[in-house]
Amino acid sequence: MKMRPVSAASLVDELAERISGIAGWVRVGVDGSAAARPGDLADELAGPIRLHGRPVTRVRAEDYLRPASLRFERGRRDPDGFYDDWLDADGLRRDVLDPLTPGGTGRIRVSRWDARTDRASRLGFVEVPVGGVLLLSGPLLLGRGLPLDLTVHLDLSPGALTRRISPDDAWTLPSYARYTAEVRPTLVADIVVQMDDPRHPAVSVGEH
Repeated sequence: MKMRPVSAASLVDELAERISGIAGWVRVGVDGSAAARPGDLADELAGPIRLHGRPVTRVRAEDYLRPASLRFERGRRDPDGFYDDWLDADGLRRDVLDPLTPGGTGRIRVSRWDARTDRASRLGFVEVPVGGVLLLSGPLLLGRGLPLDLTVHLDLSPGALTRRISPDDAWTLPSYARYTAEVRPTLVADIVVQMDDPRHPAVSVGEH
């Protein structure tokens, strides 16, 4: 896979232009470990996409976690539990992604579960206008059958991931190794961004 160096600013502009060129509702998944900061990139994309005249709605996978009784069934720091049990993928499909299919209602729920209180979120449904862009960010999003129109994977080499991951999250390293081996995100994502040095990213679009 050939990678093309870009500046951080031009990466955002390039992605925003690509996303804005897709007609209708656009469901974008920005996938990556916490160390790759997919939420930051999704936040940075929102403004430029709006400048292209497209409304933007942000959803974070952290707001679609399953209840603690299900997430921690194998223990609070079990890598396989983090991989298999944390994300409420069914809820994401039902409440966020499926309503933005052609003929859908456009009504989505931006947050389903408050992991801090371990209670259902009090946020209700919002209306995404036709032509709106949904930016979903989070880890381990690919390989779950989520109906996304464009996927961006923020890739870190094993060494960079080990260096940059928070000590509190180091127990998740086997989860990402399993993700790489089983899902092969650099092959299945529409756009791959190499983020070993976030100041000097590199991108491969439609070349893998």
